[in-house]
Amino acid sequence: MVKELKKIEGESHTTDLTIGGISQLPALSQNYKDMVSHIKQNMPAIKESSSNFYKSHSQFMGVMLDVTAITPVRSVKHTLAELDRTRMALEEGHLKLKENEIMIRKREQQLANDEMDPIDREQAELKLLKLRVNNTNIMNSIQGAIRKMSFFTTQYNNLMKKIGTDHITEEQYEEEEIKYHIMTCMKQALNAARARGGQIDEGNLIYLFDMGINSAVAQKEVYNYLKLENDMISRGEVPTHSMTVDWLEHCAELFKDESRKFADRRGFELMDKKSLATKVEDYIKREEQAKQ
Repeated sequence: MVKELKKIEGESHTTDLTIGGISQLPALSQNYKDMVSHIKQNMPAIKESSSNFYKSHSQFMGVMLDVTAITPVRSVKHTLAELDRTRMALEEGHLKLKENEIMIRKREQQLANDEMDPIDREQAELKLLKLRVNNTNIMNSIQGAIRKMSFFTTQYNNLMKKIGTDHITEEQYEEEEIKYHIMTCMKQALNAARARGGQIDEGNLIYLFDMGINSAVAQKEVYNYLKLENDMISRGEVPTHSMTVDWLEHCAELFKDESRKFADRRGFELMDKKSLATKVEDYIKREEQAKQ
């Protein structure tokens, strides 16, 4: 097995670490050995192509389907969450890689003993092979995670540029939550109404009530918007996605004070500034001190 292991190691830059070993199996018929040979010949191209896909999602999915928040600060929050998850996966992968490297050196040290029992040697060689295969797979995942983290770092910078700041406070996040939930609810209500003859579904009616928004007024807004689209289509015009987002912005402005009123009625304070980690005024003071 030592010769076999060395042979496989020599091929590892072009083929999978275990393919060479599979072709040596005594029970494998010639028909299957020919198939393995065919796989080995094409493995370099397969591995090169596969390297494009060692990540969970495409960049398109990351922006359009993973981070679906409709407001900028919420988009930053979701982007940071993706960065955090990827960072943790990278850290875990790196630690596992280092752990395997230590075990590889330990196995190599064991195999350097010429007096080792043949069965123990074969077992140690197998464990060494498993560690190397595992490290190859971990490296593939690490490289995919690095690309994903680089992509979301770019998106974070783009979002901050869009917002026009180099920092976001918890106060800004809490303030924008009103707009985010109104726009999200109305987006869902509109989509549900398209499939229900213009009627908002029960789930979003409950969502509206919980935010202190009168559902009859919200229903009227949905009716009016759907009528606007239908009138445009009847005139041969084409409604746009941007037009829908403008309508959602209008709804956020229309209903922005309703949640505060409902919270006050129930005895709640919608935002307690003394319980925030970072406030806008803190950054204003810090910037003024830096200028002095």
